[in-house]
Amino acid sequence: MHVDGSCHCGSIRFEAEIDPKRVVICHCTDCQTFSGSAFRTSVLVPEEQFRLLAGAPVTYDKVAESGKPRGLAFCSNCGTHVYGMTQGDGPTFYSVRVGTLAQRAELPPVAQVWCRSALTWLGDLDDIRKIPTQ
Repeated sequence: MHVDGSCHCGSIRFEAEIDPKRVVICHCTDCQTFSGSAFRTSVLVPEEQFRLLAGAPVTYDKVAESGKPRGLAFCSNCGTHVYGMTQGDGPTFYSVRVGTLAQRAELPPVAQVWCRSALTWLGDLDDIRKIPTQ
């Protein structure tokens, strides 16, 4: 599936060919912190299927719990986290943040990882009052 996306201010724009069956929710505490939310939703994309069209993201390097380095790319202007990427030996994969994609409504997650860190109140969201706009 062809997708395109950008950061909030539009400085960083990209496109990719993705497999919608690779959309995953991550509940790890790093994703909670970096997203400022309860989880992060991403789709894994091989390097050759990702193309940066505009801008130059800033990269923050972190070490995952596995001990492997990861680069987290974000816009230096608006702060939007655009993708994470593998570093080191082996093939490069981009973990594109689904919220940055124009097609996000068409990409329901198919799996959840790091569920041991999932916030317990997530299962109660249907019981919370819903307001259509602010």
